[in-house]
Amino acid sequence: MTKRPAVSANKLLIAVCLSALSLFVWWAVWFMASGSLMSLEELNYTLGPVFGSAEGYAYWPIIPSWPTLQPIAELLLDTPVFFAMYWNSFKLVIPSVAGQLIIGAPAAWALSRLKLKRKKLLTAVYIILMLMPFQVAMVPNYLVISKLGIMDTIWAIILPFAFSAFPVFIMMKGFDSVPASLIEAAAIDGASHFRIFVSIGLPLGLPGILSALVLGFLECWNAIEQPMAFLNDSSKWPLSLYLPQIVAEKLGLAMASSLMVLVPAVLVFLFGQKHLELGIQATGVKE
Repeated sequence: MTKRPAVSANKLLIAVCLSALSLFVWWAVWFMASGSLMSLEELNYTLGPVFGSAEGYAYWPIIPSWPTLQPIAELLLDTPVFFAMYWNSFKLVIPSVAGQLIIGAPAAWALSRLKLKRKKLLTAVYIILMLMPFQVAMVPNYLVISKLGIMDTIWAIILPFAFSAFPVFIMMKGFDSVPASLIEAAAIDGASHFRIFVSIGLPLGLPGILSALVLGFLECWNAIEQPMAFLNDSSKWPLSLYLPQIVAEKLGLAMASSLMVLVPAVLVFLFGQKHLELGIQATGVKE
């Protein structure tokens, strides 16, 4: 009887601490959402001291004093370049994620379940490639892309993402949880490696595959360095490069754009959150 209040108090303390930490994340989202509903005059009044256009101290109201849809209307009705770059982002992201599935899933299955020579060495190479930041691989990627003649095209972004090592590592951990007894039974029945991969590997490794695709979508959608390095034509830029081009005089437009850019990423994350959790759990399952 005396331990239950202590357990409840501990849970309450943990909930309070986590809620306080989550406020830092939600504040940035609320900052964009409320800013996209402010007029330019109110934005200059509240944030003017930050940009040097007014004196005093900057502050941010919880709720806009004079809510308006002017920034959103200007973005959706009077900014055609926004829609062009929105479409550019999807043209880069969708083929990249599809390539990660087509290329990464068979590679992950081979590293996880096939008996290969020097498999540990190959796995170590994949891990090293996964840990390398883009700045290290930028020069080799630039030389390869230049030799292939695809510089300043969308393929200069799609191909490096499609052959990324990170999705292979995530999918491989998901395939590790597939019971070996099922694979042996299918092999005894005469199933080929491809049939086992399609009929057993893909369905049972689906949590790891979907978690890798969700993370791949978020990475491609928010990519900045790759388009900046390999795309010189601004008409081919994605949204991640469009947002920094908005000047401070159009702060409301910038916040409305940031909010619209956040929508696809949030929807994909909400859809794949369950699969992300299942994929993380699958990495710790031992047969």
